[in-house]
Amino acid sequence: MEKRIIEKLGISPSLLGYGCMRFPTNGDGSINEEETERLLDAAYKAGVTYFDTAYNYHGGDSERVLGKALDKYPRDSYYLTTKLPVWLVEKPEDVARLCSEQLQKLHKDHIDFYLLHALNKGSWENVKKNHVIEECEKLRKEGKIKYLGFSFHDEYKVFEEILRAHTWDFCQIQYNYMDTQEQAGDAGYALAEELGIPMVIMEPVRGGSLAGFSEDINAIFHAEDENASIASYALRWVASHPNVKVVLSGMTTMEQVQDNLHTFEQFRPIEPKEQKMLDQVVAAIRNRMQNGCTGCRYCMPCPAGVKIPESFKAWNEYHMYGSYKAAAFFWENAIGEEGKPRNCVECGKCEEACPQHLSIREDLKRVQQELDAAKAAQ
Repeated sequence: MEKRIIEKLGISPSLLGYGCMRFPTNGDGSINEEETERLLDAAYKAGVTYFDTAYNYHGGDSERVLGKALDKYPRDSYYLTTKLPVWLVEKPEDVARLCSEQLQKLHKDHIDFYLLHALNKGSWENVKKNHVIEECEKLRKEGKIKYLGFSFHDEYKVFEEILRAHTWDFCQIQYNYMDTQEQAGDAGYALAEELGIPMVIMEPVRGGSLAGFSEDINAIFHAEDENASIASYALRWVASHPNVKVVLSGMTTMEQVQDNLHTFEQFRPIEPKEQKMLDQVVAAIRNRMQNGCTGCRYCMPCPAGVKIPESFKAWNEYHMYGSYKAAAFFWENAIGEEGKPRNCVECGKCEEACPQHLSIREDLKRVQQELDAAKAAQ
């Protein structure tokens, strides 16, 4: 198993990390513990030493199941990662209480990598208000955590503020060959490298969206190497960045485990010809966008409450990847019923303000119709 030295910390975890957000489940949604343990055992025995969970994964049960599965192995043979649910911190004392609860569920006396979970502009203000970093440093002195970092979901300018605010041991961002300009993106990677802050990468396969496409795009990959999985290119692209020390993959099946192990047992960086092929794939996918919404938000606020940029993002994602799954989070969560296009009153104010001169009212009708149909068909 490929390992990568984290000079800053003096350790060498496996380059492939096991993300514990997508364990196999039973019909009632509970974790299939027997199958999960089989997957974790296979990964561990093949050399995976980095296991990443969180307080809220699988309805709060992921930490317990992971901790139980790892009990059979020497504590110094792997790195255990979990995350502080900063949204539950209402006062400084909550940090120690929540960490203690996590240690109990994990059945461990310390956590190796402890992250402030899913930081954005709002939660960062809460972190500062409740002195969360200072409280975590107390936990470090008590031996309950070893390394302190954060995971991130927001714009680059917020990432820069957070990254420069503390001497972090590491940070974790979403990064893949399609989202180089999303969230922290390329600029965030470059800044972390400049500041000497090691990176752990989540969503390298974009929640599975980069594991397979339509037949014409799949054919581009197969022409390059008919034996390589499409997902392996996404993993290798991320791991080809030298400041990436761990690439997380949420593995649900043994097939996924075995494929990822194969990718990292004899890791090969992306070659120039493969990068050219990926550039071709990205261009082909982006050409499937339905309109040119840039998310500038000049159309907002909508008098009727429609979340116009979010609706177009969901619509474009659906067509780019040919999968409702790619749009599901935005359509079902970020937009909500009150923000759906069906609430449009066709006042036209958005079109007057749009610098792209988009036919917003007509496009919103198509968004509602197509995504409703896609959701019903899944």
